[in-house]
Amino acid sequence: MNANLQKCRIALKLIIGRNDAVFNCSWRLLHEGPDTVEELLDRHIVKKEKHLDEEEEELLNRRRLTSTRREALSLYRDIIRATRFFMWPDSRGVLWRDVLRENARKEFEEARFETDPEVITRLLIGGHDAVQSAIDKLAEKQRQQIQKERGGGQD
Repeated sequence: MNANLQKCRIALKLIIGRNDAVFNCSWRLLHEGPDTVEELLDRHIVKKEKHLDEEEEELLNRRRLTSTRREALSLYRDIIRATRFFMWPDSRGVLWRDVLRENARKEFEEARFETDPEVITRLLIGGHDAVQSAIDKLAEKQRQQIQKERGGGQD
């Protein structure tokens, strides 16, 4: 009986192999399915979410906070580095570098105890965008100033 079944499988594979473009189907044999009703249900029923105990939740929160803290520190360092280029005074005579650093410090202090990950992410993205925008504008103004000086020297 087993030999006949094996011969049928081989013949079926040959037929399917030859006419694969025509039939374009795959045969699923019985032994590939679940063995018990429990396996069948386990495969096809949506499982409940696994609830984490308090220690695991706190560990996950710490990891998230650690990564956002790293990102926040990176952003703060980027701000400090970028403000080095703002060396001219404002209308009160205070260097823009100092004004920008003071404002950044104040913003970071206000957001220090924020716990909502979505808000934190939004603040970080907004901060990175603001730093990049300020650097781009500064670079463009410096290019214009250099061109003006070069153009003025040739006349």
